[in-house]
Amino acid sequence: MTLKPHLELGYVARAHSLTGEVAVRTFDPASETLDLVERVLVRPRTGPERVLRIESVRPTPKEMLVVFEGVRGRNQAEALVGATVLAFREDLEAPEEGEYFQGDLVGLTAVDEAGNVLGRVEELWSTGEVPNLVIRAPGKEELVVPFADDFVSTVDVPGGRLVVKPPEYLEPAAGEGDRGGGED
Repeated sequence: MTLKPHLELGYVARAHSLTGEVAVRTFDPASETLDLVERVLVRPRTGPERVLRIESVRPTPKEMLVVFEGVRGRNQAEALVGATVLAFREDLEAPEEGEYFQGDLVGLTAVDEAGNVLGRVEELWSTGEVPNLVIRAPGKEELVVPFADDFVSTVDVPGGRLVVKPPEYLEPAAGEGDRGGGED
């Protein structure tokens, strides 16, 4: 699997001021990436994507307030609402051993410990201490698995897969489905 040149950070949630400031909601609320990078790729719902330089960033409890170079006035800020905000991989420090960019987990094939395909990681939800992997496959029930050692034993980003042990409540109960040829 080839690593993507850009990693999704979040999206422009709203225009914040009359001067062009926007509120960016990051997918990982603990992310400090917007404080560390000088530029981002902005992919609007319509129109061409573009590289915007960051002039300033201020945190709020729910989002980051960002001023982009060249975005002036409320109308220009409102035109960015809904746009995906991506970081350039080359602008980020590589993750340490055993750490991963959350954006690299999206798209991996999830398999169980026996190698059976469970689906594909479609999203990550940050709803608690650890992110949750949202795994979907046609005709199967959606799985939401905490990204923690108890549930994810192996991550192979270059190989495009991860090994997942779904939470017990998702596994069939003992004997369920084992309806051998007993008497009726």
